[in-house]
Amino acid sequence: MRKIQISVGEYYHLYNRGNDKQLIFLDSADKARFLFLILYFQSNITFDKPGRQVSYFIKNKTFNLSQKITKQIQDERMVELINFTFMPNHFHLTMREVKEGGISYYMQRVLNSYTKYFNAKYKKSGHLFQGPYQVVHVEDNEQLLHLSAYIHRNAREIKKYKNKEDQYPWSSFHDYINENRWGGLLETTIIFNQFSNHKQYKDFVDTSGTKL
Repeated sequence: MRKIQISVGEYYHLYNRGNDKQLIFLDSADKARFLFLILYFQSNITFDKPGRQVSYFIKNKTFNLSQKITKQIQDERMVELINFTFMPNHFHLTMREVKEGGISYYMQRVLNSYTKYFNAKYKKSGHLFQGPYQVVHVEDNEQLLHLSAYIHRNAREIKKYKNKEDQYPWSSFHDYINENRWGGLLETTIIFNQFSNHKQYKDFVDTSGTKL
């Protein structure tokens, strides 16, 4: 049983890494698959062939789903995605619980689905992730802002993206300082509305991301 109580309306930092620190993303298709899951599993809608969506994304940098589906997810969502980043052997998400039990249900669906996909693709078995996902309650607005910066600075661990985190394709940083690619499936306003413009938020991330 988790010691932390997850409550409707509250924000949480969710993260996990590969079992024994193994890589959990081996190519762009893996990251695209995980991106699809975290975006489109926010409600309990099911999808028959997500692999087709991943193939479409690899070619077009977007998913091929109608606005009707997107709106239905927003209307029926159990959780709200605030920001994210995927690194080779771990991930970070900030989520808000919208309906009771939403985060637990969402994370179970996302991680189980991704593990099943990964093990089938790479002919593996057993646990992909290092135990249950970790949860930290965001206590106040200051923590929420600095968590956002921390998550968006993660790409600094990759030499190619050091000081170029906004160019890292597997993070929501791009969506905060440019156009939000995912519309209502990525709720940026709770963070972004506290800044005057995109540059001010980028400067905040550049200078404040280490404080949590």
